[in-house]
Amino acid sequence: MNFTLFRSVLRNVTSVTYRSNKVFSLCGLPQVPRSIHTTCKQYDLMEFFDEKKNWNESNIRVGRSWKLDELRIKSNGDLHKLWYVLLKERNMLYTMEHECNENVKLFPNPERIDKVQESMDNIETVIRERNIAYYKLETGETGEREVDEVVNLLGLNEKYQKQEYYLPKFMNTRWVRSYFEHGYINSLAVKKFYRLYKEKLYNIERKARNRDFNHVQQLLKRFPDMDMEKLKAEYPNVDIEKAKRSKKARGHFMPKY
Repeated sequence: MNFTLFRSVLRNVTSVTYRSNKVFSLCGLPQVPRSIHTTCKQYDLMEFFDEKKNWNESNIRVGRSWKLDELRIKSNGDLHKLWYVLLKERNMLYTMEHECNENVKLFPNPERIDKVQESMDNIETVIRERNIAYYKLETGETGEREVDEVVNLLGLNEKYQKQEYYLPKFMNTRWVRSYFEHGYINSLAVKKFYRLYKEKLYNIERKARNRDFNHVQQLLKRFPDMDMEKLKAEYPNVDIEKAKRSKKARGHFMPKY
């Protein structure tokens, strides 16, 4: 009974609002704003799934991701709305991917997840640019958290972005004990690891230098009249004179007696 009464009242209010708007429009007066409006259609948990017409499709045609230049011309409100549209799309794609894996089916167009993620990363980049510009204009600083170069538990230098903690560093005995007992300062295992790591980096650099040296030797052998200045500019870490005296390039650069 109450539901029927509510429907009748709603019908009467809607009809009165429609007539008043029609009368005001005929008289040339501004229309009265609508007192009742409806929202978009809701599908409950089905919002996490794709449209039913795409469930059995093997190829779904989609567009590209949003570019930075396209996002920079949009307002903050549009970026906020677009972010939630992409977030909803990403949740739907993750749900469909999981469902396809459960049913041992091929997930169509998995690159859609990458496109959505790229668009969301571009939105974050644009928002960060605007925040930096605003803080520089107001305070002369970027407004972002400071980044320091610290030594981690493995003895390697890394970038650390400062953040707030509820417990100060000197009071955090758990962190201090693990850092000093197993960290770079007193641990022989970490020192050994750091020594082997430096040796690995040196070997990688040495092999790259040898590859460039051998490549320059082959270039000198095949093209004896090439411009040496450009060759030095292209390979600054290679000793060109030493490469000329090597056996692989000796046929064209014999020493003069």
